[in-house]
Amino acid sequence: MERRSPIYDYHFRTSAQMVKGGGDYVFPAQYTSAAEEHLNTRANVGMQDLSSMGEVDIKGPGAERLLHRLLVNEVKDLVPGQVRYSTMVNEQGGIIDDITIYKFSDEHFMLITSSGPRKKTARWLAEQAERHAAYVTDISAAIALPVVQGPKSRDFLKSVVREADQLQKLKFFRFMRATIGETEVILSRSGYTGELGYELYTPAEEAGPLWEYLIKEGRNFGLLPYGTLAMQSLRIEKGLPLYGPDISEEITPFHLGLDKWIKFEKRDFIGRDALLRIQERGIQERWVGMTVDSEAPLKNGDRLFAVTDMAVFKDYIESGPEAGQPEDAVKAGMQEIGRVTSSARGYSVGKMLAIGFVRTTHTFPGARLAVIVNGRPKLCTVTTMPFFDPEGARMRG
Repeated sequence: MERRSPIYDYHFRTSAQMVKGGGDYVFPAQYTSAAEEHLNTRANVGMQDLSSMGEVDIKGPGAERLLHRLLVNEVKDLVPGQVRYSTMVNEQGGIIDDITIYKFSDEHFMLITSSGPRKKTARWLAEQAERHAAYVTDISAAIALPVVQGPKSRDFLKSVVREADQLQKLKFFRFMRATIGETEVILSRSGYTGELGYELYTPAEEAGPLWEYLIKEGRNFGLLPYGTLAMQSLRIEKGLPLYGPDISEEITPFHLGLDKWIKFEKRDFIGRDALLRIQERGIQERWVGMTVDSEAPLKNGDRLFAVTDMAVFKDYIESGPEAGQPEDAVKAGMQEIGRVTSSARGYSVGKMLAIGFVRTTHTFPGARLAVIVNGRPKLCTVTTMPFFDPEGARMRG
């Protein structure tokens, strides 16, 4: 079933390519080119429609207790206006979803789900709420989500919101109510690009006109919309996982390096015992970043092998468009040691990038792996993540 964002008409008119993505929503792959959109978001300001994300409203005297039980991270120390990231795991420690939680008051929260498992996550919350004095409502259909990202995003939004002074003071992972024209939004300082950025939770029926207004007003700041291809390259440069290719219920926070958000001092959250057992026995594979000697992105599921030989071959390709060129200087061993989950060109770092799960014996920086591309082995080199702005200074600027 094809689902359409409240901003679909604009995308259909202006995008170069439409694709089906998370939650069966149809979104622009690109408006101009992934490279231009990516680099513009890093240099100026970009805007993406993330209306496929899910929003779940949680109210009642048991709302905080419910979230305390379901999330691996703590919620009791949240203050109104604060946002926090967490995973939500099953009894075996596998990730049901990675979410952000917004606190309005002690009895009112909003939980933001990933696109793919949106319905599953909302059902899980509703089922668990029956054991608590909490009321869970999936409000996703009523909300659209334009996101404004890039180093000029603050200056741009200050020019269009009534609460410019408050916006100037808004800290990372905090939110406020704001008015743009006649539209009231929840404006959060957060994003999925590694840049200074904001997310605008907007009434669905007002999202189309608001989007068009922001496009028009953003011209003086270099604003360009960006599609899913640019989003992929932006988030991969920052080593941010995506539910579906990178995250599933077979994967735990330890495998993805998300265990720093587990608060084991909480004695009663779902999956705690399983996560403690995993922590004690260790894991066999870990999610790592790689640079790839290839001009084409790798595919989800591409197998990774240990490299047994790095000799320069004397043989030359005999036919085809590469006739006369030397054969690849990589020979893949028979030992399969991992798989690719995501890949894209990192336009800010000038390299082809990939992320995947690799046996812990081969996860050290500089480890050399091989992947088969069009029947031929290509070299992958394990690299520390994030690939871009490893200190995170840009998004906290």
